[in-house]
Amino acid sequence: MCRGPGIPSVEGMTELVLDGLKAKQQKTWASGDYGAVAALIQPIAEELVQAADLSAGSRVLDVAAGTGNAAIAAARCGCRVVATDYVPELLARGRDRAAAEHLAIDFKVADAENLPCDDGEHDAVLSVVGAMFAPDQEKVAAELVRVCRPGGTIAMANWTPDGFIGEMFRTVGRRVPPPAGIRGPVEWGSEARVRELLGGRVRELHLIPRVFVFRFESAEHFADYFRAHYGPTLKAFEALGADSKPLYDDLVELAARYNSATDGTCKIPSAYLQVLAVR
Repeated sequence: MCRGPGIPSVEGMTELVLDGLKAKQQKTWASGDYGAVAALIQPIAEELVQAADLSAGSRVLDVAAGTGNAAIAAARCGCRVVATDYVPELLARGRDRAAAEHLAIDFKVADAENLPCDDGEHDAVLSVVGAMFAPDQEKVAAELVRVCRPGGTIAMANWTPDGFIGEMFRTVGRRVPPPAGIRGPVEWGSEARVRELLGGRVRELHLIPRVFVFRFESAEHFADYFRAHYGPTLKAFEALGADSKPLYDDLVELAARYNSATDGTCKIPSAYLQVLAVR
């Protein structure tokens, strides 16, 4: 049933280079307090689980589960849930959350590009802004389909390239460039790219644009929160060191530009793509 995780190669990259990239990613996501950010976006997971129309007793896999948002939402529906992620620290937080709600979720360390599951083992495979960050997008797509039974559901929520989070990554990337040779994670939020990745592997594919609204006291509160808690931005600030003030100003400006609040606070509409597929 469950095997140890492995790391495949990405075209044009040696296994050694990819190993180094994965190790850096793991440290990034383990830094700060991703659970504090994940708690804000729990409604995205609840919405996805409802859209996937899961049945009690279904075998559900949450891929790149982080602190378990989708896993917990599915377990609340009476599903038998396995949550996987390659960052043990995030899974530990998920275990604590599940225990607090007396939910029976099996948390396993695993790579989204090489899932430790048999072919067709799960009735539904979920990922909420998680699997999109794996470097080899083709491999991830193949794995999501492989472990889902014929007729089962694959459901994802992915930040879009043209939404707030996509713009945030570009803003950070202008100050601290991302690794060369890796496709951007927000491509998973592009309808055209998702059709390339999943269209030929599933019999039905429904893509629904959605919006989640982040709510902060101010644009500065947003920048402070993400600098302190969100691994990618935290690491960018660390890399810049004493020269990080321009990045902070960029993030404040970005949040202010997207702000839809009229009451002096900060409300940031953030587009994501809801992906529902039938294998």
